[in-house]
Amino acid sequence: MTDDLATRPTLHITRVFDAPRPLVWMAWTRPEMAVQWMGPVEWPAISATQDFRVGGEWRKCLRSVETGEELWQGGIYLEIVENERLVFTFKWDESHEDGPPADTLVTVVFSDTDDGKTHMDLTHAGLKSEQSLTGHRHGWTSTTDRLEAWLAAHRD
Repeated sequence: MTDDLATRPTLHITRVFDAPRPLVWMAWTRPEMAVQWMGPVEWPAISATQDFRVGGEWRKCLRSVETGEELWQGGIYLEIVENERLVFTFKWDESHEDGPPADTLVTVVFSDTDDGKTHMDLTHAGLKSEQSLTGHRHGWTSTTDRLEAWLAAHRD
């Protein structure tokens, strides 16, 4: 990661899901589950693979429902604390939004609420520009909306 990561724009999203934390964790950490909800509604994931260990790589492919264009992304897991915390690098394979890809950092923290739901705190640091921040805000918001719907269908 580059030294200027902290000086670039950072996205922060929090959500509360009406699902137990172990199910939310599995949705994030099992590729066969993640491929069903990952990606914004107009760019859903079609492929998800991972070597789920610290130092292991992950890859996802999103496909435009309108054009069929594919966008690949990937990174490396830096920290894994089961049911609590995921930290991984994130980088598009090719130019996206505002030029050449940049190394970024995603941290997702999971905790229980008093009423049995799961609080998720997502931070995506090191985005290239305000344009990239806006694009990723839309992408992660739509993605977590899709996760909420997936969890509603799978929590029982």
